[in-house]
Amino acid sequence: MPFAQLVVGSPGSGKSTYCNGMQQFMSAIGRKCSVVNLDPANDHTGYPCAIDVRDLVKLEEIMEEDDLGPNGGVLFALEELEHNMEWLEKGLSELGEDYVLFDCPGQVELYTHHSSLRNIFFKLQRLGYRMVVLHLSDSYCLTLPSLYISNLILSLRAMLQMDLPHLNVLTKIDKLSTYSPLPFNLDYYTEVQDLSHLLPHLEDESTVGAKFKGLNTAIVELVESFGLVGFETLAVEDKRSMMHLLQVIDRAGGYAFGGAEGANDTVWQVAMREGTTTMDIKDVQERWIDAKDEWDEYERKQWAEQAKVRDEGDKAKADEMVADDFDEDMGDLSMPVGDSGIKVIRKNR
Repeated sequence: MPFAQLVVGSPGSGKSTYCNGMQQFMSAIGRKCSVVNLDPANDHTGYPCAIDVRDLVKLEEIMEEDDLGPNGGVLFALEELEHNMEWLEKGLSELGEDYVLFDCPGQVELYTHHSSLRNIFFKLQRLGYRMVVLHLSDSYCLTLPSLYISNLILSLRAMLQMDLPHLNVLTKIDKLSTYSPLPFNLDYYTEVQDLSHLLPHLEDESTVGAKFKGLNTAIVELVESFGLVGFETLAVEDKRSMMHLLQVIDRAGGYAFGGAEGANDTVWQVAMREGTTTMDIKDVQERWIDAKDEWDEYERKQWAEQAKVRDEGDKAKADEMVADDFDEDMGDLSMPVGDSGIKVIRKNR
């Protein structure tokens, strides 16, 4: 059975960048992967697109023909796709057992209360796809208590609406060190610990914070009462971070318990399933916040050493090829240097 990730998130959260990076990463570990663009406004995908919804419907045409704005046009386009699922099913059938990444639009109403995207996902599920919803959020939301609380509410609403295996991911975690210091360690935010500690910071953030103290208290109690929201972290250009996130996704979607490739899994795939690259949130805190500069310098030295070893290996291989060209009986048959004593006369035709 095929597996899939449904990549949703607000505009600028890094959905297309993630799909591009994850496709390259999966290819590197020997897993066949294809990306499907479901965003009718995305006309410049940075990845090879196996199926593009713009081949069915384009946002600019909808806006012109039906006199709609961008948000209304995207909603209309997803409704159009929902009623033409045979087009998408035909394209997916040509991908066989490929692992599929669905790059979804950024309008949050599509996965918080509008039903078309949810219905499309359920129809894919009936086709046999084992799916995980991946909700991406820019880690900048941690820098302001109000943004963080708003993101918690958005994540919770998306989890209730989608009703599928769901993971919330804080992207661009490598940028956190460039922002103002966080009042709490990273695990406080990823594990969504006692939110009452944020209430004083919410009051300090706004000049009218005390006026909304009761509302803020009710909101944090609502989020805590569900106990559903938690976050993984991601630095898309960091191999270890990508490996850890893919392990978590594989467990959530069931891939860890047997993929489509079965006994033909590569060493990389077996390693991914065995959990050999698990990262603790404290490791993430140290790598990207507490000691980012030291880790960057360490990795630069590692890359330089690897490049040196690779260059030495290439040189040794080249020397070996030159040595193979010499035959003890025939001697070196390479082209002679200098005058060979043979004069070549070209005739005019």
